[in-house]
Amino acid sequence: MAYYFDSNPDSKSCEQLIKCEINGSIYNFYTDNNVFSKKYLDFGTRTLLESIDTNDIFGDVLDIGCGYGPIGIYIKTNCNCNVDMIDINERALSLAKKNAELNRVKANIFLSDIYSNVDKKYDFIITNPPIRVGKKILYEILFGAKNYLNDDGVLYLVINKDQGAKSLKKDLDKCYNVTTLKKNKGFYVFKCQMR
Repeated sequence: MAYYFDSNPDSKSCEQLIKCEINGSIYNFYTDNNVFSKKYLDFGTRTLLESIDTNDIFGDVLDIGCGYGPIGIYIKTNCNCNVDMIDINERALSLAKKNAELNRVKANIFLSDIYSNVDKKYDFIITNPPIRVGKKILYEILFGAKNYLNDDGVLYLVINKDQGAKSLKKDLDKCYNVTTLKKNKGFYVFKCQMR
């Protein structure tokens, strides 16, 4: 069985176009088999994006695990910043590039296994992390972010209570100054500031 975090899904392609509203604006996204949340914008991503004050976002932003692109595209549309979008899933990256063009967004979209192809630091890293990859890889994404954030950089993430939000926050508190921005139907949005 192929997963959305596989590098090269071999399932049959079946692209579809979805429409969604985020903070009053309409976006269109192409999705496909073996990409995360192919039928609609998932509630966690929506909660994350609606929790971030776009007036506070500037400089260089990394969307890690970008999937078909909703986070990076939304941020680029609403903020004065440069956006890089990365994923290990080649099908997702192809869709993200297509969706950036569809939504008239310029972003640097490229393949990277976690941070393997990242060679700079960012003011913000924003993610709805792939929980199903397991704790080891999840923690490489979230705690490895420290090596790719500027001194005053911020990591934004969303996680469900049932997926270990409270224990994750305790661990994040050891490395970052963590603020819970929002709790919504079991989803927690954390703002993790570099110390």
